Amino acid sequence: MRLRGTACAAAGLLLAVATGCTGGAEGAAPATSPTPARATGERATGERPLGESPESPRTAPSPTTADPVSLQALMQREHTGSGLRLGEVLDRTSAYTRYAVTYETNGLTISGIMNIPEGEGPFPAVVLAHGYIDPDVYFSGQGMPREQDRLARSGYVVLHTDYRNHARSDKDSDNDVNLRLGYTEDVIGAALALRDSGRPEIDGDRIGLFGRSMGGGVVYNTLVVAPGLFDAAVAYAPVSARPEENIDHFQRPEGDPLVTEIEDKHGTPEENPAFWRGVSPLTHADRVSDPLLIQHGTADDTCPLVWSREAAAVFRKAGKDVELRAVAGEGHTFGPKWAASMDVTEAFLARHLR
Repeated sequence: MRLRGTACAAAGLLLAVATGCTGGAEGAAPATSPTPARATGERATGERPLGESPESPRTAPSPTTADPVSLQALMQREHTGSGLRLGEVLDRTSAYTRYAVTYETNGLTISGIMNIPEGEGPFPAVVLAHGYIDPDVYFSGQGMPREQDRLARSGYVVLHTDYRNHARSDKDSDNDVNLRLGYTEDVIGAALALRDSGRPEIDGDRIGLFGRSMGGGVVYNTLVVAPGLFDAAVAYAPVSARPEENIDHFQRPEGDPLVTEIEDKHGTPEENPAFWRGVSPLTHADRVSDPLLIQHGTADDTCPLVWSREAAAVFRKAGKDVELRAVAGEGHTFGPKWAASMDVTEAFLARHLR
C-alpha cells in the first residue's frame, strides 16, 4: 500500500468494523506483503504471557486474488490524507483547547474534533476510533469523551475521527454493505493528515492509535493494512476479528436487513469462504509491525472476552508484540477500573511515543 499526503514518510504500506455499544458489525480482506509504511524493518517483538489460556487460533491461508472489497485491496491502494483544518473553538479548558476539524482522505472530507494541549509543543498525537453509534443520532466527537479529555490533559494532541457518513463527513453509500471498510481508510487518512499538517503543535513522527469496541476492529484492520503508520495501538473491548461473528452476534438476531444485502453481494461464509477469510485481519497477522495493547473486561456481555483472546493468540503466534490485559469484573464500557486501565494505556503510549 502506498501512502501519500505526508511530509515525514514516503511510501508504505487497514478489520473492518463491527459494532460498538449498540450493534452493527463488519470486517476487511486478503493480504500481500508490501513494504511497511515507515519502518525499514519490523520492530523487535516477543510473546508476552497473558496469564490465561486463549483458544487455539483458527488460521487460514490468504487468498491470492484481491476482492475489490477486501483488506488486500486496501493494502494495494494509494492512500491519501491531508488538509487538516481547525474550525470553530468548541471549548477551552486550563489544559487544552477543543476544535471542530476536517481533513481529506481518499477523496472524501471527514469531520471530527481535536484537542490541543496548552503549552509549548510539538506534542505526540493519538487518533481515536470510536465504537458503533447510529449515524442518524451521532454528533461530532461522540463516543470517547473520557479518553479525549484525559489524553489531552496528559499532553497528547487528540484527533477523534467521526468517520464517513457521520456528523459533517462526506457520504459513502456503499460503506455499510462493504463491511464499513471505509472507516479504516478514514483512520489511515487521519494519521497522514496529522503528519502533513505542518502545525507546530503536532509531532507528526509520534502518532498512536486508540479504538474501542467497533473502533478496536478498525485498529486491527489498520495494523495489517498500514503496518508502521502508527507507533503504537490500543484496543478496548474490541469486536471480533472475524466479521461474520460480529454479524451473527449483533445484526442477525435483530433482523437487520443489511445482513441480506451483505450476503447477496458477497455470499455467506459457506458460499464464499475466501471472501470472509480475506476480510479478517487474522488472515494477515504476519503483516503487523506495531506494538498492540488490548484491554478487555472479564464481565463484558457485549463483546465477549474470548474474541480478544483469540486475536491476541493469533498475533502472538505470528511473533507480534501484543499484550492482552483482562480487567477483572469490568463490563463493555469500563467503570470503576477505567482510570486504572488508562494508567496502563498511558504508560504503554509513553514507552512508544515519548
